[in-house]
Formats: sequence, structure tokens, C-alpha cells
Amino acid sequence: MRSLLLGQWEAVRVRWSVLTLYQRFESTVALALRIMIAMVILVALYRLLVGVLMDLVFGVLDPLEHTVFQMVFGQILTVLIALEFNHTLKHVVDRTQSVIQTKVVLLIALLAAARKVIILDLHEIGVGAALGLAAIILVLGATYWLIRDQDDRLAGAKSGATGEGDRIDVDELASAAKMHTPSKAMDKTTAT
Repeated sequence: MRSLLLGQWEAVRVRWSVLTLYQRFESTVALALRIMIAMVILVALYRLLVGVLMDLVFGVLDPLEHTVFQMVFGQILTVLIALEFNHTLKHVVDRTQSVIQTKVVLLIALLAAARKVIILDLHEIGVGAALGLAAIILVLGATYWLIRDQDDRLAGAKSGATGEGDRIDVDELASAAKMHTPSKAMDKTTAT
């Protein structure tokens, strides 16, 4: 374990020397944020565990009660959102990505919207607020779909694959069949 940590420290030290001043600043801020988010995650997890265990032991927690279900899963999703955000910052600290990707931010926002829907009390929310939340979720989902679709096309173009990501239409199948005709050696092996 100690040798692993020393090896990682040495790798960080070597990479640090080639970073620009701004990249060092960015990495330092991202590392500080990761540490703070990790502390928030630990405190939230501790409170969630203690709260659920104490309520179960003393019989206060009825998992079948709707409000309890909303509260517990709202807290669980809060921890998951923080974990995902911390994982996103890991890429900035490790310098595998120089900026936080929009796609990941949209996924975190969708998680937060899902959390809001789970903890929402439909008897206390107005129609306008419900429609506003629905519009936000629709826009986030559509934006994520557009970005994912664009990423799929770019990935297909880089790899030389046909289709848009994992979707191939009939015209692309026909053109792919013309491009990939079997060799004479293949004809001989399949003929026998």
C-alpha cells in the first residue's frame, strides 16, 4: 500500500512539472473541491446510516410509508449525486480531461431532477411548479440526447463505423455490404 501511494505521488510530481500555471491552479482547485465533497459525502452517509438504523431499531421507520420512502431515497440520491460530481472532478485532478464535460453535468442535473421528483409531495406543489419541473426535465433530457447523439456520430466517424453510434439504417447496411465483399479465400472456405 505504501509503495503504491509513493508511486502515485511520484507520478503526480512528474506531471506537475510540465503543467502550466493555470493547469496547476485548476488541478489544485479541483483537488480542494474533491476533498470538500468527500467530507460532505462521508457526513451525509453517516447521517443516513445512523438515521435509518436508529429508526429501524426503535420501530419509527416504516419503509412502506410514502413519506419515509421519499425521505430515505431522497437522501440516498443526494449521496449518489455528490459521488458522481466527485468522480467528475477526479478527471480534472488526474488531467485526463481539462474541463468538466457538459454531458456529465447534464447527467448530474438529471439525477438531481429525479431526486426532486422522488421527494416531491404532489399535494403541496402547484400546477405551475409541476409544469416547470416537467419542462426542466424535458429540456435536460433532450439536451442530453442531442449531445449523446452527436458523440455517437463523432465516435462512429473516428472509428470508420457506419451508422450513428449504435443505430444503423437500411441505406447504411446496403452500402456497408457493398464495401465489405468477401475475399476469394473466404468463398473457398464457405463452399466446402
